[in-house]
Amino acid sequence: MASRIPVTVAPGDGIGPEIMEATLKVLDAAKAPLDIERIEIGEKLYHEGHSAGIRPEDWESLRKTGLFLKGPITTPRGGGMKSLNVTVRKTLGLFANVRPVKSLAPFVTTKHPILDVIVIRENEEDLYAGIEHQQTDEVVQCLKLITRPGSEKIIRYAFEFARRRKRRKVTCMTKDNIMKLTDGLFHRVFAEISEEYPEIESEHLIVDIGMARMAAAPELFDILVVPNLYGDIVSDITAEISGSVGMGSSANIGDKAAMFEAIHGSAPTIAGKNIANPSGLLRSAVTMLVHTGNGTVAGTIYNAWQRAIEDGIHTVDIYTPMHSRKSVGTQEFADAVIERLGEEPQKLPPVRYEADRPNVIKYNRRSPAKKTLVGVDVFVHWTAGGADELAVMLQTADNERLKLQMISNRGVMVWPEGYPETFCTDHWRCRFYTTKDSQGLSTDDVIGLLGRVADQQLEFIKTEHLYLFDGEPGFSLGQGQ
Repeated sequence: MASRIPVTVAPGDGIGPEIMEATLKVLDAAKAPLDIERIEIGEKLYHEGHSAGIRPEDWESLRKTGLFLKGPITTPRGGGMKSLNVTVRKTLGLFANVRPVKSLAPFVTTKHPILDVIVIRENEEDLYAGIEHQQTDEVVQCLKLITRPGSEKIIRYAFEFARRRKRRKVTCMTKDNIMKLTDGLFHRVFAEISEEYPEIESEHLIVDIGMARMAAAPELFDILVVPNLYGDIVSDITAEISGSVGMGSSANIGDKAAMFEAIHGSAPTIAGKNIANPSGLLRSAVTMLVHTGNGTVAGTIYNAWQRAIEDGIHTVDIYTPMHSRKSVGTQEFADAVIERLGEEPQKLPPVRYEADRPNVIKYNRRSPAKKTLVGVDVFVHWTAGGADELAVMLQTADNERLKLQMISNRGVMVWPEGYPETFCTDHWRCRFYTTKDSQGLSTDDVIGLLGRVADQQLEFIKTEHLYLFDGEPGFSLGQGQ
């Protein structure tokens, strides 16, 4: 008898309780060997004052079981509330978000009957680090963090996944023609790691044209590996063009824990109406069973689910007179899957799962580069004039080691030789650069500069040191510089 597997379960908000009930009903009928620990998450907890949407003591359940089957939640807007999804992923080190999408044509209507794509999304950094600040009356910022460890782990995971599943190609999408340092690092690491997998085709696309091609011709793609934000967007695109976002599943994988959830939200407008499609959460539970070594029962459930789809037993989101035989509610769809346990689809390919626990992806830190401080960007809140007037004041802070080189506004150089057509906000980046690159600067040089800027009654709100790494600039030029 297979040992039972502890798993933490949380229904969530909106349609969450309904689709979780349907999913657990199928798991129980299939005799999935799960010991369930229930916790409460979501909107109620936020309103009780828990800013992450979970009680502190329930973290112990997640850490103990290492498995989380989670319903969708509603995150209140504003007020410092943080997405529980993001918090769990980062706290438990769930660095890989795996979202498979496959067409079920002709039983589910889609313009793309040849669609079989797996999106592997970096899960812990990028803009989803959620580091934001209001710096002036007119300007807020969000820090985009791309790290070499994060990039290496997710990209190697994607290639290892492709090798295990015998997939043919891995595609990387970034916007490194604009974000040359952040997205540039992700692309560079992809190029490095792809060389270790010569049997797997690799390609890189700029993300805008890449997503356009995905929407138009998904059959061109196999596995995608992408930074966090792009992955969130492109996985929803693939799910939607396959027939319904309601059928999209998501696995969040780390070295010591994993979380499984549908990709859709809590859909409060249809909550309590017994019309939500439970397929996304059910498919996520199937992935959880595969992850825990229970491939046989996972295959039994998935094949029964496919058979129900083939038989035209459809929830309203995928119901069409042409391809559907019966429109059913959430619980009735679960019942239809249960009735077909032990059966296989007749036209869709049946599945045979093997245990698929991923290899632990370790990061080996490289020797540090030679790091030389050569300047500083001083961000100033200024409304008393234009760039030329600001430059006059800032140049009084020049000395023999640091001189004002450039002023930009929203990334565009406006001094020297700016253009009057450029619209400026109250947020100015003022770049001071060393007159002697090879010698470098000290922290005292920067502190002294800031003191001289303050003497001019200028409010500096942020600084960014400018470094050379092994002689290469670790900073971007201003647009037009």
